[in-house]
Amino acid sequence: MDPSTVAAVIVEPVAGAGGVLPPPKGYLKRLREITRKHGILLIFDEVVTAFGRLGAPFAAQALGVTPDLITYAKGMSNGAVPMGGVLVHHHVHEAMSQGPEATVELAHGYTYSGHPLACAAAIATLDVYQEKGIFEKVARIAGTWEAVIHDIRGAGGAVRDIRNLGLLGAVEIEAAPNAPGQRARAVANHCFENGIFVRAVGDTLILSPPLIINEEQIGQIADGIKSGIRTL
Repeated sequence: MDPSTVAAVIVEPVAGAGGVLPPPKGYLKRLREITRKHGILLIFDEVVTAFGRLGAPFAAQALGVTPDLITYAKGMSNGAVPMGGVLVHHHVHEAMSQGPEATVELAHGYTYSGHPLACAAAIATLDVYQEKGIFEKVARIAGTWEAVIHDIRGAGGAVRDIRNLGLLGAVEIEAAPNAPGQRARAVANHCFENGIFVRAVGDTLILSPPLIINEEQIGQIADGIKSGIRTL
């Protein structure tokens, strides 16, 4: 492909709903090198990973790669009120600011830009993140999360793969013959009946716990999934 025909590359630093797929080591840095070389914008979709999910304000910081733009939502307002935004690198701002003196400095806009209720929720949420040290707490507990969810593999041969990064995780279940997704759904239902919510996507259990989770609660999640797997 001719690089001059590519305007931008958009990626999730960690694919979320697709199955919690951490990037291969060095992948994002190499992508940054290629896009910079050819003048292609690199855009991170951080709707899932922004605001502490990986133990840092943004995945870009956690993974050491600076994109040209970052889109974000969800964690910005704790999901209490819909709100999202876009961060732009200074060179993108400068490029968009070129024009007649009378024009708007950075021409952009969204249907619900600056909604007062959403802004109030976002400010309150950001205050809590800072006052409670939530991001730092996630960074400290991520190692426990990793160890405990990987221990789920001992629940039996139905576990095909386990993946994690920060406070994200996925437990991939071996599909039953001619019944894709049914085993994972059965485990998710078992967990729900026992007070634990996990999301089944295809043959994978998606895990994205509250950022304030403690070690005991992490153990409860893992025990619930193990119990569900043993019922298969």
